[in-house]
Amino acid sequence: MDTRAESRTSTRRLARAAVLGVLPALAGCAGGAPSALDPAGTGAGRVADLWWVLFWISMAVFAEVMLVLAWALVFRRRRDARVRHGQPLRFVTIAGAGIPLVVLVTVYALGLRDLAALGDGPGPRATTIEVTGHKWWWEVRVAGVAGATANELHIPVGEKVRIRLRTADVLHSFWVPQLMPKTDLIAGEVRETWLRAERAGTYRGQCAEYCGTQHAHMALLVVAEARSDFDAWRARLGAPAAQPQTDAQRRGQQTFAQGTCAGCHAIRGTEAAGRVGPDLSDVGSRWSIGAGAVPNDGGHLGGWIANSQTVKPGNYMPPQPVAAERLPDLIAYLQSLK
Repeated sequence: MDTRAESRTSTRRLARAAVLGVLPALAGCAGGAPSALDPAGTGAGRVADLWWVLFWISMAVFAEVMLVLAWALVFRRRRDARVRHGQPLRFVTIAGAGIPLVVLVTVYALGLRDLAALGDGPGPRATTIEVTGHKWWWEVRVAGVAGATANELHIPVGEKVRIRLRTADVLHSFWVPQLMPKTDLIAGEVRETWLRAERAGTYRGQCAEYCGTQHAHMALLVVAEARSDFDAWRARLGAPAAQPQTDAQRRGQQTFAQGTCAGCHAIRGTEAAGRVGPDLSDVGSRWSIGAGAVPNDGGHLGGWIANSQTVKPGNYMPPQPVAAERLPDLIAYLQSLK
């Protein structure tokens, strides 16, 4: 970002901090959840700027109304007060029509400017990432790459990335509050949006349209990183999955292939080619299990395999008939897939 952009960002953060300190009602925006008022991308920055304009206009209008009310309460008690002919009409014309007209026209113009900027997508040579919404997880593919992952996508910092959106079932909505406004996924249509992160980091996204029982547990993570790191991630996405290195991992791979897991899930470089559930080729490195339902560690992974309905009721994965003595090997194998 240039110096002016950095200055605007700093000013916005200071203003936000000041308002959050004065108005506890807004304090939820400063918590651990992602906030559209803490933008890290070009698109979200425009929305946040417009929000602040509307906020300060609202504060100014509130202050004006309170001052007029105070004036009326004071002067109505003065029996000798006289109002010259024409003064009320001028006041109503200016304060009740003129000023609101200027404010509305200004806000309308700013809104049109921001809509045009948000609609200005990336060029034809931009990286394209395809995201499909399922009940209740996100399938992520990079255009031109055979592999897939789930609930996590990477983008290069400082570049516009085209996001092509589909739904496999019901209406979903793709929203990464710190990077871009929401875009609905409509059955039978291919929708497009774009993401551009101005600083490296991880940004949580969420389905923003109620889509069923586990709508709240349909999160994703956007990782903004250097172009070289993004290229490495994209290369791993198209490469075969890691091969087992220990006896336990090899036994776990055999359990996976011979059991019911391979009927629904795929692992690149193996005979498992299921498409019902997420591709598990890099499941060991993912940030969560069940699209944000629980952390991705051995204990939660074992519980998910044994009976995912106790973790995320209503999801499409039934309890798996994995023998207790084979479960640790299966967990070891899945955790090695990074």
